[in-house]
Amino acid sequence: MLGKKLSYQINGSTVEFEFEHGTAYVTAVTDTIMNVFVPYQSKDHRSKAIEGDKRQNVSVKVSEENGAVQIKTDKLTAEVHDDFHIDFYKEDGTLLCEDFRGERKKKARLSDEALATLESEGHAVSADGEKEDPVMVIKKMDGDEKFYGLGDKTGVLNKRNYEYENWNSDLPQAHTDDFKALYKSIPFLITLKKTGVFGMFFDNTYRSHVNLGKENDAYYYYSAENGNLDYYFISGEKMTDIVEGYTYLTGRTPLPQLWTLGHHQSRWGYLSAEDIRRVAHKYRELQIPCDTIHFDIDYMDGYRVFTWNEKDFGAPGGIIKEIAEDGFKVVCIIDPGVKLDPGYAKYDEGIANDYFAKTPEGEVYVNEVWPGEAVYPDFGKPDVRKWWADNQKFLVDLGVRGTWNDMNEPASFRGELPQDVVFTDEDQKTDHAAMHNVYGHLMSKATYEGLRENDKRRPFVITRACYAGTQKYSTVWTGDNQSLWAHLRMAVPQLCNLGMSGIAFAGTDVGGFGADCTPELMCRWVQVGAFSPLFRNHSSVGSTYQEPWQFDEKTLRIYRKFVELRYQLLPYLYDLFHECELTGLPVMRPLVLHYENDPETWNLNGEFLVGENLLVAPVLEQGETKKIVYLPEGTWYDYETKKPYQGKQYYMVDAPLDTCPMFVKEGGMIPTYELAQYVGEKPYDTLKMRIYPGDGTYLHYQDNGEDFAYRDGAYNEYMFTHKGNEKEASVQMNKEGYTKYKNILFE
Repeated sequence: MLGKKLSYQINGSTVEFEFEHGTAYVTAVTDTIMNVFVPYQSKDHRSKAIEGDKRQNVSVKVSEENGAVQIKTDKLTAEVHDDFHIDFYKEDGTLLCEDFRGERKKKARLSDEALATLESEGHAVSADGEKEDPVMVIKKMDGDEKFYGLGDKTGVLNKRNYEYENWNSDLPQAHTDDFKALYKSIPFLITLKKTGVFGMFFDNTYRSHVNLGKENDAYYYYSAENGNLDYYFISGEKMTDIVEGYTYLTGRTPLPQLWTLGHHQSRWGYLSAEDIRRVAHKYRELQIPCDTIHFDIDYMDGYRVFTWNEKDFGAPGGIIKEIAEDGFKVVCIIDPGVKLDPGYAKYDEGIANDYFAKTPEGEVYVNEVWPGEAVYPDFGKPDVRKWWADNQKFLVDLGVRGTWNDMNEPASFRGELPQDVVFTDEDQKTDHAAMHNVYGHLMSKATYEGLRENDKRRPFVITRACYAGTQKYSTVWTGDNQSLWAHLRMAVPQLCNLGMSGIAFAGTDVGGFGADCTPELMCRWVQVGAFSPLFRNHSSVGSTYQEPWQFDEKTLRIYRKFVELRYQLLPYLYDLFHECELTGLPVMRPLVLHYENDPETWNLNGEFLVGENLLVAPVLEQGETKKIVYLPEGTWYDYETKKPYQGKQYYMVDAPLDTCPMFVKEGGMIPTYELAQYVGEKPYDTLKMRIYPGDGTYLHYQDNGEDFAYRDGAYNEYMFTHKGNEKEASVQMNKEGYTKYKNILFE
């Protein structure tokens, strides 16, 4: 606690406070965003999520009344009290968020005797709550709060009454609702309550904890084991404003290449060039669209990064160039662990240039991953990131079109890296405790910059571990899920919360990574995957193969149907990614993001929006052939039949195994392309626009889908306007900088 407020001074949009026990700062970043900062560890922010100065020219009024200092912008007020308690108000004076002033009251623990008994029976026991984190902010709970965000945490959409840990973790067991941590640490929380909506981004890379009323329904809190108190309070009129504000701070997903939105096939492992060739040929033989095949660890020579296994995969890059003739792009895995192998070029370069993490005694730190004994690049060093970026040329020269960063929590086989392993934070030494959660983030940044420099096209990077802001560099997937119905159900809230946490380009391993996928489960999972931003079928060695032809004819037919639908919807998805680059709004969205005043959407886990106009309600339960669907306000139309449904009510709709219920909002327009087996098979010179009754407008974007020429104006922007029951829409060119469609058709 900082004690009594002694004085304050104003420096532009920053107010500096002196308290009995320290200094604190409140900065108006924009009219709607304020930063709260207590330099417990360092005087500067040293943010990894926020790049550049995000402060705008904000008019700030500061006054003091009854011992409280009010810091006002046109949209937001922070009221600062003793002990650096801060309350936030809307522009009309409505209290949004209040610091908790009372004492924490933890739920009673079991006795030591009871805990010992549980442990003897094989139950996991925890001493959670015994230790107080030194960095903490506690907010008062009013009782009606709903919580969203926090990245890829397990469980349901609304995180109320749950607790989580931000510590990137590779956990081999099946992920369940009570998991506190997974691969990503994104300490960003959206709070929705009767008086309004706001977000808080806690920019601290150390192990941290979020308790959302589980400890006590009187409060919720964020705490960290070290570092500064450094959080951003983000206000707005609606939930979409909060997402836009957060992504303004941390960055937005850049427009990807069009082919990355297609269908991806992967497996650990395809063990040879012949395996790859067989998969590629089968896709084309069966006419199932596919753009990408992922190479897992076996393509490397003894799992050495930036090498090629010539024994099993032939001449370097040969198989990549071969399948490229049939339209396939290749994404290759790279893990951070560099094999300890004197004479191996990458190891020798790293040793010579002091590129690897060290023990406190100054020796290179060694653990074990796939290549055996391995060392870890210190990605906090700019020259290490440059070295790693330069090494992407090896992959690019082979014909690789994207890099898949895995095992970058960082994972290790001989236990977690000790907290005191020495890393670097740009220009100063630090430790693993500080850099763990941003290790994957910095690796992704290096990879992105390397691909951009060496390929010149928009980089495609996929990462397992990340931190807030990684969306600037990489897409993600939810990690090693299982072929379980529970994991299919979890995919929807997990991807929706990732989207609201800035990670717009995300997906799951379709069919599940571990265990054996059943035909029915695959049919239902591909119906979710077809609408997920990243659409990748991936499975693990030891499980049954789960390419679509590994199942019966019915499953194959259903799989093909939804992959074909995905390819028809590519222009719609691409439009949403264009919108995302401009606004930060995700592609896959929970209904609450647009219908926050509708209580039915607050805890809706089994359906989602793709953009604002398309509602998808997949079947997520074994054996079900009907789906209870909630439609929000307005009139909605069945995607295929255009049958109307009145909103703000539930419907029981038919959903046989080959059907995924889909609805379009009144006045909605959905652009589609003619079916192709891969992006680039034929020119997309015809746009078909599906028109649904009602008044509406639609902005359609078009460019070459590959490089950065669009940033210099090489794109088209079409505005479609539709009224009532007209069969067509009027078209206006807002911007012409690229080859126009030959035909625009309406249906």
